[in-house]
Amino acid sequence: MKVPIRQYYSLLATYLRSQWRWVAVLTLLILVTIGLRLANPQILRTFIDTATAGGARSVLIRSAFLFFGIALLAQALSVAATYVGETIAWTATNALRLDLLDHVLHLDATFHKDHTPGNMIERIDGDVETLSNFFSRFTIDVVGNGILVAGILALLFREDWRIGLPILMFAVGTLILLGRIRKWAVPYWTKYRKLSAEFFGFLGEHVSGREDIRANGAVGHVMRRFYEFVQRMFPVRLRAGFGSYSMWMANVGLFALGNAIAFGVGATLWRASLITIGTVYLVFHYTELLRGPISEIRTQITDLQRAEAGIRRIRELIDIESRLEDEGTEHLPAGALAVRFDRVSFAYETARTNRRDPEAPVEEGGDPEMVPALHDIDFALEPGTVLGLLGRTGSGKTTLARLLVRLYDPQAGVVHVGGRPVGSVPIAELRGAVRKVSQEVRLFRATIRDNVRLFDPAVSDACVLDALEHLGIREWVLGLPDGLDTVLAAEGGGLSAGQSQLIALGRAFLADPGLVILDEASSRLDPATEALLEIAVDRLLEDRTAIIIAHRLSTVERADRILILEDGRIAEVGARRDLVADPHSRLSRLLQAGLEEVLA
Repeated sequence: MKVPIRQYYSLLATYLRSQWRWVAVLTLLILVTIGLRLANPQILRTFIDTATAGGARSVLIRSAFLFFGIALLAQALSVAATYVGETIAWTATNALRLDLLDHVLHLDATFHKDHTPGNMIERIDGDVETLSNFFSRFTIDVVGNGILVAGILALLFREDWRIGLPILMFAVGTLILLGRIRKWAVPYWTKYRKLSAEFFGFLGEHVSGREDIRANGAVGHVMRRFYEFVQRMFPVRLRAGFGSYSMWMANVGLFALGNAIAFGVGATLWRASLITIGTVYLVFHYTELLRGPISEIRTQITDLQRAEAGIRRIRELIDIESRLEDEGTEHLPAGALAVRFDRVSFAYETARTNRRDPEAPVEEGGDPEMVPALHDIDFALEPGTVLGLLGRTGSGKTTLARLLVRLYDPQAGVVHVGGRPVGSVPIAELRGAVRKVSQEVRLFRATIRDNVRLFDPAVSDACVLDALEHLGIREWVLGLPDGLDTVLAAEGGGLSAGQSQLIALGRAFLADPGLVILDEASSRLDPATEALLEIAVDRLLEDRTAIIIAHRLSTVERADRILILEDGRIAEVGARRDLVADPHSRLSRLLQAGLEEVLA
């Protein structure tokens, strides 16, 4: 399957349009360099013929200086063209990376279940890297080298058609042969790029879980999988590399033949006194000069093999559409937001895998299996209400929260926030007004300032400190070694679970959401941090609607209403005081039994 020409053109037009001035400069540099390379052999012929004829020494000196001057200028222009080309490539590929990353981040969660972070890194960075030369020099070099070849052949035909014709046949035959080798190698590069993405996905997943792997003795399994990946990749990479090597070998052999043709034709015409010895050298030099553009074309064709594979995979990624339509035009009201689930049912799609080997390439096509998570959920919250959401692991608590921030859409029923169906509100606005504070907080290797404001430079230090002050944790942050400038280790290393939760609460407060979904922190906190956390949570929930996924029954004391899930269904819902007062309610029985951790 070849990549249509329109896809090449589309990429070039999209990512080079804004750089048309640099592209024009690069074109000019290459064309001037071509002219200089065509002119220098003419000067050498004049020098040789003048020397053999016993010409004036001043003519020889002028020719020598002119030759060296043109050669140095051509080299300088070549360096300048390389610099400009790399600038164009870097700008274009970075723009493409940004577009791909933005596209992936807007895809629904089902897509991300099927693709590991390592796989995405390889597709967004690795595949785009193969297009670097395609953006910077491919079109200009191919056209420029084509012009150079045409110029060489025209000059040879001008000398004598008996010189130009055999060299023309040689050049055409060389290009045809190299083109055939390219067609053979492209499928292997495509397959290699796919395997490479899967390999980096495997690495990313297992490196991130290195502590569990080492602690539980799974290093042997990981190393075995590593070698299996390498064994699968090696023969494909070998065949792809052999295709590129075949082009190089063909190039060497063909130019040995080309030089023999040039010497044979030149010697024959010189013996017949039809050309001078300087012209013989001219014929040889121009034939040897053909090696450069044809070798460049060969290199470009080799890069095109990789580019075709990259373009195909990039196009496949771009063509994936999110199942979440973002066409909403309604806006949420200010302040605390009402919540309503109207007979909502939802099931997850299982991640697609190779049934024979779960870590092998994903199988495409076919209907995915569905795993029910929520069944006929129907309840409502008034603005400013705090809901305690209880249930055992796997009961559907996290799924309910994901539907509220619209990571998924339900298969049946409608979720309302602020009196609007979530599908009628722009996703960015919805996720700005509904903030979920997860128990597993993701912190970055950056300052506390950037971790709280999530790298938004528009948020001033005063705003950050004000949010921390309101939550009662300003003094704790300023008491750290460098205050807001304290750099956190990777994945929040150096902070306890409770301290990480405090940072996450600061993020949520800065956003000023109308609905807060709080996945309660672990009970295994030191008393000082737990006291700070309780104060911060109380202040965050002031004048806001909140859903607290409770892991401990003591947490529901701050809730106005209680909803208990069991196997994805509502087992009990009502006002907390009424349920506590009712000795037959599930909540009351749990409290009487004192099962503090039964819901974890």
